[in-house]
Amino acid sequence: MTEKNHVLEKNGEVTTSHVDDAIQKMDAGRKDEILQSFESFKSYLRKRIELAEHIGLNEEQMAVMAEKIGDYLAAHEEPRNSEEKSLQELWKAGRQEERHKLAHMLVRLVQSAN
Repeated sequence: MTEKNHVLEKNGEVTTSHVDDAIQKMDAGRKDEILQSFESFKSYLRKRIELAEHIGLNEEQMAVMAEKIGDYLAAHEEPRNSEEKSLQELWKAGRQEERHKLAHMLVRLVQSAN
């Protein structure tokens, strides 16, 4: 199953209901690889943003996906470096609308690195 199948319905509608499932199914070694450093996390996120752009998602849709990922990470993963720790603290301290804005900022952060 491709990542496209995780976020798109057959009718082309974007859904976030499969994001948690996709993350939970990810191999623990692969998660560790992605989260080992902030640079590897940004690289992973950058690849997912490029895929999202390729399938036609707009920034709002990408931010919603990034927010779902952020919610999952804050609830289920321990930070592995100081950047992730700072992000987790900001995420947990923020209200929903602030976390959504932070998700937009993360999308833009990795887009600007291209």
